Amino acid sequence: MYLHKKDYEIRYTDVDFNDNLKLSSLLSLLEESACLSADELGFGYAELQPKNIGFILVNWYIELFRPIALGDKLSVHTWPIEPRFCTVFRDFELYVGGEKVGVATSRWCTVDLASFNMVPAKNAIGREIVYNDFRSVQFNAWKIPQLSPSGETDYVKYVSYSDYDHYNHVNNTKYGDFLMDVFSPEELKNMSLSSVQITYVKQCKYGEKLEFFKRKTDDGYYLVEGKAEGETRIQMKAGFSQTV
Repeated sequence: MYLHKKDYEIRYTDVDFNDNLKLSSLLSLLEESACLSADELGFGYAELQPKNIGFILVNWYIELFRPIALGDKLSVHTWPIEPRFCTVFRDFELYVGGEKVGVATSRWCTVDLASFNMVPAKNAIGREIVYNDFRSVQFNAWKIPQLSPSGETDYVKYVSYSDYDHYNHVNNTKYGDFLMDVFSPEELKNMSLSSVQITYVKQCKYGEKLEFFKRKTDDGYYLVEGKAEGETRIQMKAGFSQTV
């Protein structure tokens, strides 16, 4: 059974004002482990760049069983799931010591980096891999409801240099901060993420103005949506738990 395992010390710069791991920091650790695993399996960035092929993240679903806090040593376990045409699934389990503190699953697409058209995953992976037959979490409800047009925005962000990655668009981890910036510190005082679902609808480019809106649902979740020129680019559904 293949697993990539890596430990990360949760540093001062990784946490929010509640001393809990920020969403953007968590996404960074998950992406780092995903990239290291792909390198290990022979279809990482160095192997794909000459083919002009890349993995583009489409969705996250993450459950956190308790806050990941300053000083924790987080062990990230990850493995790929057998691809379906252009879609590659990757799962994660999160541990602090022997305690499982979270799980995650993700969907990625393989694309031609010149046109961003999808290409079969076998063109990217290009080798036989024995895939694990178990999942970290059973989740298939990938569609997030769209928000109806509303009045004032909750947050505005202009895409800038620090948001960019080597694919010349906003890196997926950066959206963690964009999405959470719709909340005030007062709203999130003594609160921690218990679940989060993200859909990356369309890439965002330098200079674009993103307007973010949020709404609380009847069942206690928050929906957050980011638009550029009225077009939906990013969506989030988040659940929070009260902490002491």
